[in-house]
Formats: sequence, structure tokens, C-alpha cells
Amino acid sequence: MTTTHTTYRDAIREALREALRDDERVFLMGEDVGRYGGCFAVSLGLLEEFGPERIRDTPLSESAFVGAGIGAALAGMRPIVEIMTVNFSLLALDQILNNAATLLHMSGGQLGVPLVIRMTTGAGRQLAAQHSHSLEGWYAHIPGLRIIAPATLPDARGMLRPALECPDPVLMFEHGSLYNAAGDLAEPAEPVDIDTAAIRRSGGDVSLITYGGTLPTTLTAVERLAADSIQADVIDLRTLRPLDEPTILDSVRRTHHAVVVDEGWRSGSLSAEVTARITEHAFYDLDAPVERVCTAEVPMPYAKHLEDAALPQADDVVAAARRAVG
Repeated sequence: MTTTHTTYRDAIREALREALRDDERVFLMGEDVGRYGGCFAVSLGLLEEFGPERIRDTPLSESAFVGAGIGAALAGMRPIVEIMTVNFSLLALDQILNNAATLLHMSGGQLGVPLVIRMTTGAGRQLAAQHSHSLEGWYAHIPGLRIIAPATLPDARGMLRPALECPDPVLMFEHGSLYNAAGDLAEPAEPVDIDTAAIRRSGGDVSLITYGGTLPTTLTAVERLAADSIQADVIDLRTLRPLDEPTILDSVRRTHHAVVVDEGWRSGSLSAEVTARITEHAFYDLDAPVERVCTAEVPMPYAKHLEDAALPQADDVVAAARRAVG
């Protein structure tokens, strides 16, 4: 086995290339995915390699091209639909919620929708209130969808294949701050289990539960906590629906303290769901209340110092973990 130095962006591109090469039913469609190479350069070069039948630039209508992707999936294709940023997915919410998520149920199991929808999520890049949403927790509320959030290079490289093999529609949330993240990636890449969370660090004092763009923040906090002799379990949820409840509960039962780190807003958030499940199933294992670190409940500011103040930071995670362990 060899290793290749690469980036999160390039890992996703290689996953796309592999999918297109290995299965003629797979095609990519979305705004600027072809000639421009993708708004975040993820699909750069794929048009030249696979041609316009497989790499399809679409009109600026999320409802139309997500609907076209649903139709293609119903017809036996394996479409990958790219929505530029998560806020634009709201323009296709009717297609995602009322069609993709429900057709299998409403057809009595006759019409599956094996569709993958990729989109960029998250803040931290001074895109203000227009393009800084973290709405994956909203989508995790919807039965019939599978929600995944790769936070590492191996997951960026390996999650697409099992997503394409999934009989249900899969929404893949790629945090914009991760695209330039670089590191060594083992080759050949292995598919990633999209049913289970991953334990990124092991420790016996507190469980830090996170996903996506807040994983690097949480890992930074872990280093600071270790200097104070506080050892943390770091759980990367990876799949937000369905949640890997056993991994979460097993960790909390070992550490007896929990902190949930979520870039979503606190009210009605994924962090609220994780906290509820911990208190429902591991309440008597807790030695302190569950702590949450979330984004401030405001539209995301543009000014860098205000954006940083609104987002979960390593100092916030450290403070929450210290409160939890007393």
C-alpha cells in the first residue's frame, strides 16, 4: 500500500473520477460543474476526461436539476447532483423532501431513488448570511434520506462509493473550510462504512461528539485539554441520519461526561437530538449535564472577528469540557 499527498478537494474529485470510470450509469450534474470546473474546483478536469454527456452543466434552477436527478435515478441511472452551497438547496426543498425522500414509501416499495446530492456547507470563509449556513441538521430530520458529512481525507475519498450503492437518496455535506485541508491518503482507497461513527481519539474523561467542519476545531481543543490531563474521546458522527447511537452511548458510558459540538444553531439542532438520546438512554451514566457548543443564534456576520465570535471555537470546546468534568 502506498500513500499520496493530497487535499480534501482532490480526494472528492478522485472519488468522482473513480465512480464515473467504474459505472457508466453514473453522471455528474449541476451549476458550473463542467466547463468552469465547479464553484470550488472539485470537478476541475472531469469534463475534458468524460465529456458533456457525463459532466452536465445545468441552468440556474435547483428545483429543475434536482428533479431531473430524481427522474434519472428512477430510470436506473446513478446521478450525482451538485448544489453549489447548502442555502441554494432550499430552492429544491420540495424535490428533496416531497419527492426524493418519499417516493419509495408512497410507491409501496416499487420506486427507489438511488440519488447522491453533494453540497458545500458551513461558515468561516466570510461569506456572510447568504452562504454560511449549516443546515445538515435540518435534513437529518427527514425520514427517507441518508445524511453524510465527511470530515477527513479518507472519508472524502471513500464515502461516495457506498453512497452511490445506497438504495435511498443520500445528501453529502462537504464543509467549505475543509477543501484545502491536506494530508497523506492511502492508496488504493477503501470504501468507508457510512453506517457507523468513527472514534478519532480515545480518552476516558469526556466524550466530545462532533462532525464535519467542527472536527478540526474539536481536535485542537483535545490537545489543549491533554495539557490539563483531561483525556477525551472524540466521536466523528460521519452519518447524521441514521445516527450511530451505540457508538455515542458506549463512549458516554465510559467517560460519564459529554460535550456535543455542532456548527448548527442550538435551537432544534442536531446537537439537541444527540443530547436527547444521551439523556434518554444513558442518563444514569452521566456525572454532569451534557454540554453543547453551537453557533450563535444570529445570521452569520461578514466581519471576520464577528464571524469568529459566532462560530464554535476551540476555546469554547475546552471551556465546555472543563465544565463537564468539573
